[in-house]
Order: sequence, then C-alpha cells, then structure tokens
Amino acid sequence: QVQLVESGGGSVQAGGSLRLSCAASGFTYSTYCMGWFRQAPGKEREGVVVIRSDGSTAYADSVKGRFTISQDNAKNTLYLRMNSLNSEDTAMYYCAATGTFCAVSLCSRLPRVCFADWGQGTQVTVSS
Repeated sequence: QVQLVESGGGSVQAGGSLRLSCAASGFTYSTYCMGWFRQAPGKEREGVVVIRSDGSTAYADSVKGRFTISQDNAKNTLYLRMNSLNSEDTAMYYCAATGTFCAVSLCSRLPRVCFADWGQGTQVTVSS
C-alpha cells in the first residue's frame, strides 16, 4: 500500500522560501509520475509541478523560475523548493503519485484522473 507523507509547510513572509518534502513508502515502481498540487480555500486543486521517472517535468506558469522539484530515490522522498513566495502561493500542498507512465503536462491539469495516491497535505501560508 502506497503511503505519502508531506512535511515542511509553515508560515513565511512574502519573498521567503520553504522546502516541502514528500516521503513515499510502498512505492517501488520503475516507471512512475509524482507531483505537487495545491488547493486554496474556495478554489480548485491545481498542479504545481509533475515529474516523470525519466526526468520530464511540467511546471505551472505561475511557479516557473521560483519552484524546483527534486527527488532522492535512496530516501524515496520528493521535494519542492519554493523561493520568492507570495500571497498567491498560500494553499494546502499535496503530494501525489502513480506507478504508471503519465503525460506530465496533461496530468498536471487532471490530477484526480492521473493520480491515485495522495498525501494528507501540508499548509503553506505566505503573509505580505
């Protein structure tokens, strides 16, 4: 059974940085996609970035140049480095995974279609 546990969220002032972590267990696929999504109150869940096992990525336009996804396969952990945070980045951030090939751009827009496994989320609050 796949389990995803996010951590690293918190409160930060605008312009600050955070690094989110997603520890995955029971996830042993050689071909996979993982991603970070976020949902603000009253808004739809949106894709932040999706990464495929071959290294292909798809970032949301709103985070390009500020956020960076990375992974440590030895630790089965996915990271999201977030720099230059602003109030529009305030949201609950979720990690998601699927043990199949995915079209990263498409799946960043269709998270509930592409991803079967989700973490519980970690809150990021940016104050101006």
